[in-house]
Amino acid sequence: MEKIFRIVAFLEGVSYILLLFIATPIKYLANDPSYVKMLGMPHGMLFIAYVILAFMIRSEYKWNSRQFSVVLIASIIPFGTFYVDKKYLKKA
Repeated sequence: MEKIFRIVAFLEGVSYILLLFIATPIKYLANDPSYVKMLGMPHGMLFIAYVILAFMIRSEYKWNSRQFSVVLIASIIPFGTFYVDKKYLKKA
């Protein structure tokens, strides 16, 4: 389950960055909403999968409430899922 969560976290992070820093500026600067439409649904599905998987692996990682909150909040902060991967998921 950890491997799946790490993959979803990575893809969610990449899709969020693309949506925020490429698709949204194109939408407003070039008046072309097609990239937001193209990236929006996959990002939304990855976001939901990230949150569900986080709940599923919480006990496996023995995250306390603070750590779990950080994992969830990271999904709405650009580059946050990469931080979670490095801080909470990578095994030494």
